[in-house]
Amino acid sequence: MPLFKKISVPKGLGYLTIMAPRNFLSMRSNFLFGSRCWMIRFSAEILLKTVSFRLFRVKCGNADRESLENEELLNNLLTMGVDIDMAKKRQPGVFNRTGTKEQDLKMFLLSKGASKEVIASIISRYPRAITRTPESLSERWDLWRRIMTSDLEIINILQRSPESFFRSNNNLNLENNIKFLYSFGLTHKCLCRLLTNAPRTFSNSLDLNKQMIEFLQEVCLSLGHNKPRDFVRKIILKNPFILIQSTKRVKTNIEFLQSTFNLNGEKLLVLLSGPGAKILDLSNDYVNRNYTNIKEKLFFLGCTKEEIHKFILRYPDVIFLGEKKFNDKIDCLIEEKFSISQIIENPRILDSSINTLKNRIKELVNAGYNFSTSNIALLSWSQKRYNAKLKKLNIE
Repeated sequence: MPLFKKISVPKGLGYLTIMAPRNFLSMRSNFLFGSRCWMIRFSAEILLKTVSFRLFRVKCGNADRESLENEELLNNLLTMGVDIDMAKKRQPGVFNRTGTKEQDLKMFLLSKGASKEVIASIISRYPRAITRTPESLSERWDLWRRIMTSDLEIINILQRSPESFFRSNNNLNLENNIKFLYSFGLTHKCLCRLLTNAPRTFSNSLDLNKQMIEFLQEVCLSLGHNKPRDFVRKIILKNPFILIQSTKRVKTNIEFLQSTFNLNGEKLLVLLSGPGAKILDLSNDYVNRNYTNIKEKLFFLGCTKEEIHKFILRYPDVIFLGEKKFNDKIDCLIEEKFSISQIIENPRILDSSINTLKNRIKELVNAGYNFSTSNIALLSWSQKRYNAKLKKLNIE
């Protein structure tokens, strides 16, 4: 006897054919057909939607099974201490996957020395980690160990930036990047710094890394320097994030520095491979906006164009200060009776927060320090060095 039977319901001049389970049709007639009211209420829905009860039943079965699998995943993650809300906000699609490897991941990281708290934090911030197979994890870990000297160093990176390890499972690309960077002459220490500070470098495609290095070599040669490999290595040492930037951004920033400060090839080379290397990371709009603000603020306070350029080239990090932060720090120092010439001659004092500046100025004045006749550079000293100086002043 067939499990399903066709029934036809009038639909205009034709009929709407519905497949229904035989046991559904053998229900008591007063349930399906014995009540005109029931038919009136649901006739619109029946006539408007061609529904296969057989397919509907299968779909519900899949949904129920998926729901059970998700429930098992959620229970596992909750038991592990994972912040479910954070994980769902970051990568919600993971919770719709089947065959996740959260228990395998847990056992793998425990074997490498990670604590349960660290594992929970890693999954909370990068849930996709639970989709990696133990074989892929083990192979990737071994590749990282070609650079890092211990498992603990890798755990520390994962704790800070889990994406750096789990973002890609292309281990061949990782291996090729390591070989290429070593072949270019980067030392083991330099690769450690790259992996610690800019691990996404190793997730880049090999072609992207080659493209940036070739571009920087071309820049070096165009500026009249005949040792492009040395130039590139210096930039990478100063700015480990350079390889994860676009060549378009870096080129635009180099052109900005050259044209704005009217630098010849030699001076530009010194700037790019030294204190100006970090500027190459910034968006071009951000660089232009901050430079314009610095120029206008210092012009207003009586500085010449030459003084402003000298100030920025002496301390390129000032470009990192947003408009409000720069203006507030300058205003704070001016209110404390510092001259603008003192400030631009000691630009590193802008490294300190406004609260630090105010507290140190107050402490030093109370200790009898005269800023009008003495160096103001100690406002930017390390806390240890500053405390030693303050203690000496108080004794005197």
